[in-house]
Order: sequence, then structure tokens, then C-alpha cells
Amino acid sequence: MQLFASASDRRRGILAIVVVAAAFVGLYLFVREYAGFITDAEALRAWLRQFGVLAPLVFVAVQALQVVVAPIPGQVVALVAGYLFGPVAGTVYSLTGVLIGSAVAFSLAKRYGRSFVEDVLHEDVITRFDGFVETVGVPGLFAFVIIPGLPDDAVCFLSGLTKWSLPTFIAVIAVGRLPAYVFTVYAGGELASGRVLSGVALILVVVVASAVGYYKREAVRDLVARVEPRLPF
Repeated sequence: MQLFASASDRRRGILAIVVVAAAFVGLYLFVREYAGFITDAEALRAWLRQFGVLAPLVFVAVQALQVVVAPIPGQVVALVAGYLFGPVAGTVYSLTGVLIGSAVAFSLAKRYGRSFVEDVLHEDVITRFDGFVETVGVPGLFAFVIIPGLPDDAVCFLSGLTKWSLPTFIAVIAVGRLPAYVFTVYAGGELASGRVLSGVALILVVVVASAVGYYKREAVRDLVARVEPRLPF
């Protein structure tokens, strides 16, 4: 399968990867040079500890809100969580927030129906993925959400219009989103520990996977829709 449909798409994809990676590196270097307190992970954690349980709760809330409102990419919040709380706690906080936000989006759609979803989501997203979510099963949903860069937040709303139960939906989201968040949170922990090269390398892995997933989102959707009905489970 050809990765990009045309040479212009390939150039845009490569440019997007370079720009995002450069932005991460530039931001880190700028903060290290002009805001040393932020790059002193131990000092920052000590400062956060004065807030007790409120610091993790704030991160969980922000991660949940980005699913429902989507002003902040979830991976950015996960990167910050890894930087501040370490790989284990950061992953727990990030995934907890994602699951809460996904459950809220799913439940709102279930409660208020299609008219609500049409008001929340862009018409183009509904046109492209409404039929997919309606016909694909749980294995297909898992295959879709595990790939970074796909509109999985929008799928949370669309899934609320199906007959799926909330526990089944949340179980799929929890397992499907875990790998990308583990990578990103661990990258944040590496940056906090001063291992910049390994942290940036992990970020690049997620960025490249997200770029490929975004540019090939329709091909992934069509592939999942074709393969999923043939699965023996």
C-alpha cells in the first residue's frame, strides 16, 4: 500500500513531522535556557507536592477535557504528565483522564442523540466515520483507536450512537490507547531525567505514527471495515 497518495501529500507529511519535532525540541531548549525552574524536575515536583492530591486531579481533569472539548492534543498532556509525575504515575493519570473523557463523550451522545453529536462534531468527520462506527464491531474499533493520529475523540461521540455498552466501549479504549500514551509519558519522564536524546527519539516515534495515521486515516478506516467482519471473534 502506497504511504502517500501524491508527491505533494508526501512533502506535506514530511514537513508536518519535521515541524512538530522541531517545535518539541525548540520548546524544551527555550524553557531550559530561560525558565530553568521548569526543567528542574525535582524542584517542580516539590512545588507540585504542596498541592497534595490536587495536582494529579488537575492533570486528570485536563486530559478528560481534551477528549470532550479537544483544544489540546492528548499526547501533549501525556508528555507533561510523564515529565512531572514519572512514567508509571503519569501513565495512570493520563489514561484515567482519557477514560473519563471518553466515557463522558460516549454518554453525552447516548443521552442526547444524533442532533447533539451533529452540533459537536464537524460535518466532514461525521460524513467520513459515521457509517464506519455504525457497522464495525469491537475488534474493528480496537484496531482503529490503537493507531495514533486517527480521530478517536470523534469516534467516542459517534460510538455513543451505537448499541455498544459503556463498559465494552471503555475496555476497548483503555487497551487501544495505552501503547501511544505509554510511549509519550515515558518520553516525558526521559526529558525530566535529562535524557533528551532518548526522549526526543520516543516523541519522534509517536509523531511519525500520528502523521502516518492522519494522512492514511481513510485507508485505515476502509481496511478495518473490510477485515473486521472476517475475524473469527
